[in-house]
Amino acid sequence: MTATIIDGKAFAARVREQVAEHVKRLKTDHGVKPGLAVVLVGEDPASQVYVRSKGKMTVEVGMNSVEHKLDADTSEADLLSLIDQLNNDPEIHGILVQLPLPKHLDEDLVINSVAPEKDVDGFHISNVGLLGTGQKSMVPCTPLGCLMMLRDHHGSLSGMDAVVIGRSNIVGKPMAQLLLGDSCTVTIAHSRTKDLADVVRRADIVVAAVGRPEMVPGDWIKPGATVIDVGINRIERDGKNKLVGDADFDSCAAVAGAITPVPGGVGPMTIACLLANTVTACCRANGLAEPEGLTA
Repeated sequence: MTATIIDGKAFAARVREQVAEHVKRLKTDHGVKPGLAVVLVGEDPASQVYVRSKGKMTVEVGMNSVEHKLDADTSEADLLSLIDQLNNDPEIHGILVQLPLPKHLDEDLVINSVAPEKDVDGFHISNVGLLGTGQKSMVPCTPLGCLMMLRDHHGSLSGMDAVVIGRSNIVGKPMAQLLLGDSCTVTIAHSRTKDLADVVRRADIVVAAVGRPEMVPGDWIKPGATVIDVGINRIERDGKNKLVGDADFDSCAAVAGAITPVPGGVGPMTIACLLANTVTACCRANGLAEPEGLTA
């Protein structure tokens, strides 16, 4: 069996097109322009690249893009003051504080200082609680992207057996909640799960989000299962740097029914879903109908 490749890059482009259409409609019909503010503290190279990419795509879909770049030694009080200003700015509908933060800043405190309705990362404790209890929330971007791709590939996920490998607050736990919301039977597994291979083998859907290069081999995969590989790991192979996922792509693709590649799978969906979340936040703030197909 050769797996169908789920092209996250192409899917993300379609999501951005949908976002752009909604943004245009909001402007034309309601005189509203969604606004996204990104706060970057320090000069982490990877974060700088990511923030530039977010800003570029925000503008491309017609939204207002605001960037605040702060020095690495910015005080917690100054950062919280900026977030408070953005919370109270009616033209800003989404706020994202780029992680990681410098070590002198309390990430939990900063994340929870963002107004929950503007928390387009979905990390605020209120959004975590709302998602966990099946209520309307802002949903973390990466799990939302995974859910969109699964729905697109399968249609209904009802009754499917899903295993999420990884228990992070950013991906593993919210992914499990979203799959439960779509009526999957869900197991959260991790590196210390006993008989992990056997647990994974029974799954119709495997979401690998454990952060270990090529940890999941093909002989763990049930024939015909769908593998969503969230991992982005940089390794050296044959004297060259290479990006690989948490699943061993070649051996898994030989058994699975469908699989996301790395790169070009889940990664592009994260920014696309950030834009989708900003539109959703804008609609909610203005009492307008939420865009179909762009929320959980």
